Amino acid sequence: MASIRRDILIEAGPDHVWAAVRDYGQVHTRLAPGFVTGTTLEGDLRVVTFASGLMLRELIVDVDDQARRLAWAAIEGRATHHNGSLQVFAEDSGASRLVWITDILPHELAPPIGAIMAEGMVVMKRTLEQSARQAA
Repeated sequence: MASIRRDILIEAGPDHVWAAVRDYGQVHTRLAPGFVTGTTLEGDLRVVTFASGLMLRELIVDVDDQARRLAWAAIEGRATHHNGSLQVFAEDSGASRLVWITDILPHELAPPIGAIMAEGMVVMKRTLEQSARQAA
């Protein structure tokens, strides 16, 4: 199984970053606007529409406020296995480290998924830092 890990420093406090990650039905407005164009909830399922037109149905597996971790599993698509998580860590500086991990099969999907994740992290950083400045 391919395991892809991306992390990025966010110049915003961990509570601020976690509040946006935790609001998993608003990815398109609070976390990655433009990269994600729509998010809808259907019970325990989240349907995410990306700017590319790709649409994923994801089962929300866990929302852990103590660990500041959100976990999900894609239940449709080309992958035979696809689970992901976003976790927020506090940095000594008061900033946050956002870590996105995706486990996926088949292995051939790892390069394009890794590229998508890298692009998404840039958008998340920009969005979260901007919203933190506006909240200050």
